[in-house]
Amino acid sequence: MTCISIVSGGLDSVTMAYWLANEGYVQRLLSFDYGQRHVKELESAQRCADALNVAHTVVDLHSVTPLLWGSSLTDLAVDVPDGHYAAPSMAATVVPNRNAIMLSIAYAAAIADGAYAVAMGVHTGDHFIYPDCRPDFIKRFAAMERVAAEGHIVEGFRLLTPFLKVDKTEIARQAHLLGVPIADTWSCYKGREVHCGQCGTCVERKEALHLAGVADPTEYMA
Repeated sequence: MTCISIVSGGLDSVTMAYWLANEGYVQRLLSFDYGQRHVKELESAQRCADALNVAHTVVDLHSVTPLLWGSSLTDLAVDVPDGHYAAPSMAATVVPNRNAIMLSIAYAAAIADGAYAVAMGVHTGDHFIYPDCRPDFIKRFAAMERVAAEGHIVEGFRLLTPFLKVDKTEIARQAHLLGVPIADTWSCYKGREVHCGQCGTCVERKEALHLAGVADPTEYMA
């Protein structure tokens, strides 16, 4: 079956793309350039597409960036916080309605392509601070789209979130089992030449790989 997979280039979404490929899905990867300071992640998404030999489209949302002020990911006046991903300070990394925007576009692409699914790599670790990564949001968004796309979406269409009920450690294990080139994925929100090793996503990445017993090939500044 065909699937539009939202792939940022991070460990979660890239592992999801490999998992879907292993399950037999024919994918088109969809990434978004919304003015994020870690735009470097899109290079990792392209490497994933090349490795899986699938199409990859980057959606340019730069015109929306000025409306997404106040987030450390899109507003250079706001520092990216360091510390554990579950810390209250990580709220600064919330980009307003980001997943709803991405999913809406992915659904539109899926309808145009006649695809059978849209996939997103959200997981339980995201639930702390990102309301648009929680099960209730996923359930309600899928219900909304059944109304919005009525008569145009294929029968049996699914919103796939294979990691929704598992943590980052399990994703790291899956990455290892599926042969994901972990070094080719990008997590750091600061978007420098190498991972900073201190921001929430870097801390979470290091912790997950360690707990999963998977060698971490990532170069960190700290």
